[in-house]
Amino acid sequence: MLVFVEENHSLDEMKAQMPYTFGLAQQFGYATAYTAITHPSEPNYIAVTGGQTHAITNDDPPSANPVHGTSVFGQAAASGRTAGVYADGMPANCATSDGGSDYAVKHNPWAFFTGERGMCQKYDVPVRALGVAITNGSLPNVGMVIPNLCHDAHDCSLGTADAWFKVWMTKVFQGPDWKSGHLAVVLTADEDDQSQANTVLTVVIHPSQKAHVVTTALTHYSLTRLYEDVAGAPYLFSAASAPSMTTAFGLPLR
Repeated sequence: MLVFVEENHSLDEMKAQMPYTFGLAQQFGYATAYTAITHPSEPNYIAVTGGQTHAITNDDPPSANPVHGTSVFGQAAASGRTAGVYADGMPANCATSDGGSDYAVKHNPWAFFTGERGMCQKYDVPVRALGVAITNGSLPNVGMVIPNLCHDAHDCSLGTADAWFKVWMTKVFQGPDWKSGHLAVVLTADEDDQSQANTVLTVVIHPSQKAHVVTTALTHYSLTRLYEDVAGAPYLFSAASAPSMTTAFGLPLR
């Protein structure tokens, strides 16, 4: 499974201003009542990948906000699956401070999990490696793609983010992982702009989805749970009680 995360826009904004992405949503599937956990950005990324915010309430770097716990990436590795993060603009593997080409570490959750730093150094890589993985059919079981501050619509338009996503999805659709019928791609946003009660567009692209509109009240913890379903791992913290995306979308992942 590969998850793309956009920034700071609501469901309605994303539907209106990301025509390629919403076209895929209408073709495959999307949720109309999916909400982020909180504001600002960072605790939402930690929630998705850790099943809780770990009491983080700001956007400070890993040096100030170390997470002592397990991530879905670490769970995947422990279950004999593969994990990977592809970070746009990141200057080096598992960079723990801002830099490069509009790279923001607050959007790279694996860098915060101190007990998994060795795995992060190996498998949290600059986005150029994503193209190789797509071509080679070696995408991870538990994967995340982090656009830079322009390509995620944080500092640039949703139209720019939409075009960037289209480039990658065009490659994904041509790759062996997608053609195998097993790959699911999810696009969501970390949070809204405080205009729509933190409701964000969440798209599920998988061959099983045919114009599927899901009205179940899902959250980022539902996405944690979906990662864990893919990994065959136990549910972390709030993922255990979160509504299941696997069930809501009828995904044949486990």
